[in-house]
Amino acid sequence: MVGKIIKLISNDYTVLCNDKLIICKARGKFRNDNIKPLVGDNVKIDLKNSYILEVLPRMNELVRPPVSNIDQIIIVMSVKEPDFSTNLLDKLLVIIEYNNIKPIICLTKMDLLSKEEHSEISKYISYYQKIGYKIFNNTDISDFSLIFKNKISVFTGQSGAGKSTLLNMLNSDLHLKTGIISKALGRGKHTTRHVELMNVNGGYIADTPGFSDISFIGMSKSDIRDNFIEFNEYKQDCKYRDCMHDKEDDCAIKEAVENGNIIESRYQDYLKFISKE
Repeated sequence: MVGKIIKLISNDYTVLCNDKLIICKARGKFRNDNIKPLVGDNVKIDLKNSYILEVLPRMNELVRPPVSNIDQIIIVMSVKEPDFSTNLLDKLLVIIEYNNIKPIICLTKMDLLSKEEHSEISKYISYYQKIGYKIFNNTDISDFSLIFKNKISVFTGQSGAGKSTLLNMLNSDLHLKTGIISKALGRGKHTTRHVELMNVNGGYIADTPGFSDISFIGMSKSDIRDNFIEFNEYKQDCKYRDCMHDKEDDCAIKEAVENGNIIESRYQDYLKFISKE
């Protein structure tokens, strides 16, 4: 029998199979074979003994959050308390692009901005939309709620940005815990304790633990470069075929930054990312 893992707490896997929820354990040999079932996995199960027998091939997977077979990732970013972070947003976008998953940006707490701050954020919104990213904010719930049907979606982003609050707005029956911002740390308390797929608006959404750091696991410098999507429009005009857009001369990317075609913050984030790898 084939089902889908929709929840993992400790070593108990909740598998949805023929509209029934079955609590299963993983086979002991999985540990020896270094196989770790993930939420989102399609699995073969032994109904009689409630064991996962086999993990079927994955379309994709993430390490943090640990979810597989994802159609889209909603990056929830606060514009204030905690402040908007292009560094974290760009890092997440690059990692999501690398994993061939569609990223969607949702900005929260827009109502907290002053007129001047709103004008500044609008410049970033316009740029990310220009290069192809879909952006919502938490006042666009009616439009935002339409993107989930027949999809497995992951919510991720800043801790304290309001992921659980946003999910509760989409479906009030979820009653997810929400945290308050730690004034001392400037980030939210981790209020989500496990990974779970929840049926919302005709699709599945993962509510996952927030984080304050993420790394480019398994990615090379060229992988980071190639997943800044707007670079691809200009790179063919670089003097060197494998230009890293850093110290090389006649670099079309650096020229695009100087001309304002690529926003300075994206380029500076790019340089920071490749310098650390």
